[in-house]
Amino acid sequence: MRLSFLRSPCVSAAILCGGALAFASPSFAQSAAAADYPTKTITFVVPYAAGGSSDIRSRQIAQKLSIYFGKPVIVENRPGAGGNIGTDYIAKAAPDGHVIGLGNFAPLAVNKALFAKLPFDPATDLLPVAMIERGPLVMSVSINSPAKSAQVLIRNIKAKPGTMSYASGGLGGSHHLAGELFEQNAQLDLVHVAYKGGAPATNDLIAGNVDLMFEWIYAVMPYLKGDSPKLRPLAITSEKRSPLLPDVPTFKELGVPGMEMSNWFGVVAPKGTPPAVIAKLNQAINKAIREPEVTEKITSQGNEVAGGTPEEFGTFIRAESDRWSKLVKTHNIKPE
Repeated sequence: MRLSFLRSPCVSAAILCGGALAFASPSFAQSAAAADYPTKTITFVVPYAAGGSSDIRSRQIAQKLSIYFGKPVIVENRPGAGGNIGTDYIAKAAPDGHVIGLGNFAPLAVNKALFAKLPFDPATDLLPVAMIERGPLVMSVSINSPAKSAQVLIRNIKAKPGTMSYASGGLGGSHHLAGELFEQNAQLDLVHVAYKGGAPATNDLIAGNVDLMFEWIYAVMPYLKGDSPKLRPLAITSEKRSPLLPDVPTFKELGVPGMEMSNWFGVVAPKGTPPAVIAKLNQAINKAIREPEVTEKITSQGNEVAGGTPEEFGTFIRAESDRWSKLVKTHNIKPE
């Protein structure tokens, strides 16, 4: 007996299509989606106010992505709560690659230990895409400070325990944790003075109202040069001396171990974003940061062009999270 229904082209097509759908793998569907990605405007979220270094770099990257993908890439600033507000927005966005954003030191590696509760988990709610750059911090004093070298500064601090101070741009940021690390590794007793941003902290350092501060190279460079410099750089937190400050020693050279640290940022996406989309974004970001004008901007600020795979960025974030979480807990640092 012949099965006459197989003669129908429509029925046969339905069976074939049903079979194709039944056996289509999730990876096949994700690859197909990635082939068409992006299909609309991409929003690049920056968890900080407009005008800062991270915002400027994000706009450079967004402009390059727009060229590569042929779709608009708009930067949206969502500042507040030490980067938590904008980072939470990224984490809760649709996981299709059309909302991505800047991920950096504080919200990805510090804030989980610093705050009693976060609305997101940086380890599980976000996917690393690529690191953009990283850069060391410089320990500086006022040009009128009696400390002409890091060794003299350390001796002065030890001679007056609990009386000398260091400034930061806010609790739990890289300025602050560099100071805590300095206290710990050089066995010092300092007073932390937190400001609402790096600019007012730097102004008080120049005025001599605080004794020292850790800051990015690009932020202090305007105060180090010219006929009347306002700050004196004493040490840098990199493994090697910076080409921009060749006369400034590393802490390792000064005999203070474990002071290597950097401020860094990269791109992250919501959990569940297809691996093929992450790979496409990673390739584009690695290309963008190696465009001559982007590379020049990064290196001219004393930072290092990073890049690499999502896996490498994820490994780096986990190591940073472990390191700074321990410091936060050991020093019992809590938000005010």
